[in-house]
Amino acid sequence: MAAKNQTLVVTGASRGLGRHVCLRAAGEGYDVIGLARAVKPEIDGVRMISCDVGDPVQVAAAFREVRKAGNFYGLINAAGIASMNLILTTPPATMDRIIRVNLLGTMYCSQQGGRLLARKRLGRIVNFSTLAHSIALKGEAVYAASKGGVESFSRTFAREMGDHNVTVNCISPGPIDTDLIAKVPRSNIAMIVGHQIIQRQAVPEDVWNAVSLLLSPAASMVTGDVIHLGGA
Repeated sequence: MAAKNQTLVVTGASRGLGRHVCLRAAGEGYDVIGLARAVKPEIDGVRMISCDVGDPVQVAAAFREVRKAGNFYGLINAAGIASMNLILTTPPATMDRIIRVNLLGTMYCSQQGGRLLARKRLGRIVNFSTLAHSIALKGEAVYAASKGGVESFSRTFAREMGDHNVTVNCISPGPIDTDLIAKVPRSNIAMIVGHQIIQRQAVPEDVWNAVSLLLSPAASMVTGDVIHLGGA
């Protein structure tokens, strides 16, 4: 169980993997603060703050509230968007939004959260990548590039935070049935799963299991790593 009153911040909290992580973390005894553009529906046991992670001003304001909450321990950057399109037909505005939310949003939140954790000299940061990056999934060039950036950022940031006793790791899941992949053809999903060592589609609980491990004291020596769920 989590230590009493440890505060976790989860981005992308209103749906998908972010919502599942919020629910499971609250159930394990964490004080959870969820960041999302839309704070409805509310989540039992979770304080929701309206925040577009792609906007550094909104992120800074949200983390001022996190600082007031006290006992901040961990940040899970689960916010992410995708738009399946060949790069030749992807509108620039779509490229900009994917990069801002997936990559810059992770950086903005990690910067603000990292400052608070560095003062405490204890904490965990967990970022989210995707197997679409590892296998160079056709039609997901921008999404895969944004998540490749998240992996590179995580490894480098881990080195910067190591002296502060803060770990930074990345989880790279394959396709999970959430809104993010609702429009992805089943043939593409089957192809991705076929690249995995464990050839089954993961479920949200598989992600939580990895997050829970990385948050635990048992993972105090794990940093700068990418966990590929199912293998890559």
